[in-house]
Amino acid sequence: MKAIVTGSSRGLGAAIVARLLARKIEVLGLARQQPPTLPPATAARYTHATLDLADTGALEDWLAGSAMARFVAGAERALLINNAGTLQPVGPLGGQDAAAIARAIRLNVSAPLALADAFVAATAQVRDRRIVHISSGAARSAYAGWSVYGASKAALDHHARGVHEDAVPGLRICALAPGVVDTDMQAEVRGSDAAHFPMRARFEALKRDGMLTSPAACAAQLVDYLLSADFARTPVADLRALSGH
Repeated sequence: MKAIVTGSSRGLGAAIVARLLARKIEVLGLARQQPPTLPPATAARYTHATLDLADTGALEDWLAGSAMARFVAGAERALLINNAGTLQPVGPLGGQDAAAIARAIRLNVSAPLALADAFVAATAQVRDRRIVHISSGAARSAYAGWSVYGASKAALDHHARGVHEDAVPGLRICALAPGVVDTDMQAEVRGSDAAHFPMRARFEALKRDGMLTSPAACAAQLVDYLLSADFARTPVADLRALSGH
């Protein structure tokens, strides 16, 4: 089995990589930075590609090459976890900045959709193919200040629904909201200007009261679900509702 993970250098992505490697699954990580040093027992199963997924030209060049096809060659099962994303820009219309909006859509929407398409093309001979888009509760509930972030995650949800309807042979896909995980993004949320993100106090309270899930715990549940027979019975799901997996 082989897995491709985006945003693999830190936070939930790094925790997913560690969990997959612990399950003896080969991993190709895509991120701007190298991940933390891996234990010698698992490091041999990890391959890294340094890539800024918000750079459309760089992503197109990488996909035009053979790295993905070479990595998945010979696999009986292949996984793609589209984890990389950005929260910015935070704030109401009129102050979001065109460049920040465009970067968010490239990273949160264009890159995962392009990777999913390339992954399916590269794994045409693989009998069991699975894609996870890391979504968010913000895709399903509107939050002041998060119009761009919520819209980008809602796009992933609807992409998963559409692909599910395509019924591509051997392919399962799910846009999965992981819950509130104690990552750098949560620190970024707590550091937001309250005038731009009125619900900041709620997220501060979650951290203060120990209500955040650790990346390792979230990754364990996510990978267990991804590998289960129940994966993608519905194309949009919330990890918190899947505690039995």
